[in-house]
Amino acid sequence: MYLSTPKTALLSKASQAVLKLSRPTKRLIMVGADAVMLPLALLLALALKFDRLVEPTGLGSLLTAAVACGVAAFSLLGFYRAVIRFMGVKAIGRMIIGVTLAALGLAFCGRLGLSSPASGSVLTIYWAIALLYVGGSRFLVRYFYLYGTKPRSAKRVAIYGAGEAGARLSSVLMGGPDFEPVVFVDDRAALQGSQINGLGVYAPEDLPQLVVTRQIERVLLAMPSASHRRRREVLSNLEPLSVHVQSLPDLSDIISGKARIDELREVDVCDLLGRDPVPPNPQLFASCICGKSVMVTGAGGSIGSELCRQILRVAPTRLVLFEMSELALYNIERELHEITVREELEVEIVPLLGNANDPDRVREVLLAYAVQTLYHAAAYKHVPIVEHNVIRGIHNNVICTLNTAHAALETGVETFVLISTDKAVNPSNVMGATKRLAELVLQGLQERTATTRFCMVRFGNVLGSSGSVVPLFQEQIRRGGPVTVTHPQVIRYFMTIPEAAQLVIQAGSMAKGGDVFVLDMGRPVRIDDLARRMINLMGLSVRDPGNPDGDIEITYTGLRSAEKLFEELLIGNNITKTDHSMIMRAMEHSIPWSRMAQILENLQSALQSSDCGRALGILREAVAEYRPDADDIRDYVWARKAIALPAASDNKVADLATKRRHAEGSVHSLQKWRRDNLAARPEV
Repeated sequence: MYLSTPKTALLSKASQAVLKLSRPTKRLIMVGADAVMLPLALLLALALKFDRLVEPTGLGSLLTAAVACGVAAFSLLGFYRAVIRFMGVKAIGRMIIGVTLAALGLAFCGRLGLSSPASGSVLTIYWAIALLYVGGSRFLVRYFYLYGTKPRSAKRVAIYGAGEAGARLSSVLMGGPDFEPVVFVDDRAALQGSQINGLGVYAPEDLPQLVVTRQIERVLLAMPSASHRRRREVLSNLEPLSVHVQSLPDLSDIISGKARIDELREVDVCDLLGRDPVPPNPQLFASCICGKSVMVTGAGGSIGSELCRQILRVAPTRLVLFEMSELALYNIERELHEITVREELEVEIVPLLGNANDPDRVREVLLAYAVQTLYHAAAYKHVPIVEHNVIRGIHNNVICTLNTAHAALETGVETFVLISTDKAVNPSNVMGATKRLAELVLQGLQERTATTRFCMVRFGNVLGSSGSVVPLFQEQIRRGGPVTVTHPQVIRYFMTIPEAAQLVIQAGSMAKGGDVFVLDMGRPVRIDDLARRMINLMGLSVRDPGNPDGDIEITYTGLRSAEKLFEELLIGNNITKTDHSMIMRAMEHSIPWSRMAQILENLQSALQSSDCGRALGILREAVAEYRPDADDIRDYVWARKAIALPAASDNKVADLATKRRHAEGSVHSLQKWRRDNLAARPEV
């Protein structure tokens, strides 16, 4: 254990010097130490037997035999090849065997007359003393290596969890230079007061005092099998301590080989926000997948890729990955192939480049691979990006969905599941309005078919998706701040990507046609509270008027244009339960296909002419709940085109001046909007 004193500093230097010696030199030192200590152990055995010190005169052959037999036995068993600082409990058995062979060899030498004979009682005492020396010396050196060589920069840590994972973690950390385990903390009263790997086990209530008295800098959570609920309770208790909290990976990740027992991570935000996910219903999970040909559009995205991982393990006959990004397609195909090899799955994986904007390509893929279930996850989802790119946003989210749905109808796809969003409810931005219109399109198409079941699954933010607030906050905290929050009262729903994907699959199995499924997102979370908790659990404090000496400042940048303080999951309150406790069916209004067909025809005409104003007007007409926060059009190209004035004819100066003023007004409006939204703000 590191203590800052001159003696320990000198000890550390000596230890470092020994560590730098070559392996042959270290082996020579061990052999020399045994050659000196084994004869001394034999002399001590004789002294204990005869109750007096025995002169070594005349015992030369016996002492020489003790050295020869001991070194030979230890060499045979590999004592001198072992790395002492990594010796474990298994080494004790090998030591017992080695000392026993050394004592038997000494007795054998006496019988053959190669040395002075030694009585059985002397050999027994010698065996005990030699074992004490061999084991004690090596474990003392191991302890010396582990604690005497810790650099001053080693972080003093408490391990929360004194089970098997905690014990293994302490052993790993003791052998490295970065961390110095100081204590264990555990809730189990039976373990409190005991010692594990030489470290005391304390109750959680003792931790605040231990942080001060033992100068603990970090707390490592060794609770890989604990539920999210239990971890959240522990983190709530640790938060006021302002120590850096890290955790071991989940037990499932350790078992599957995705992570190591010593792979420390920052606290999983799922532990701060999440609840324990409901295990999937096997019948619902397999209904649309097992033994079927399944296709996922947007297969390389955050939701699409997780859908692929979940689908793969439910044994479809074929999984078609449809993705427009070559890199994203390459990454997910490689990952899925590794899973099939590791888990010995017999699933045909088909990686296909394509864009739902090309209906012919979608149709030929669906036909070629006889797709039965289609998950449409391809979409533009970032609110500010779509707000700046109105034409492409509407085209990708609405028209591409229409193209894919038409192709599904024509090729006899059994189930079509649209991945929707809570931003489609009473939307205030173009992205949300396009997703709501996509829902209405599928509901209208359902009138025209009895063979294909269309359904939509609507949920909120997923942790870890591209644009998520969590990784941005972590990056800002590591940089020293400030952490940017749009508004102190903004709240959002959160769900993990695996949980969302599982529920999407199960919801699709319950579709009757035209259904809008809504996932139970749990309790909403204040983003400001989330930022503060993340700062505290990284061992830092929030700098504010009440704590001017804090580490990280939180700045409020103001709501982005088209952003709401809170998101909703339902239009109205008309919902019904389903066979899954976390999936509800929303009963919402729809638009007859006869009217929807005309809306889509007008919309495509506006898109072809790149008429943002007309396209947005049609969007507002179709989505009655769409309430944009402002009347100005924020599309970059639309505003830029206003600057390119047509040539004046017949000296219509007044008309030209009017157009110029209009263009300048549009540019000034756009510039002001960009200034107001320049700060990097996360999509939450």
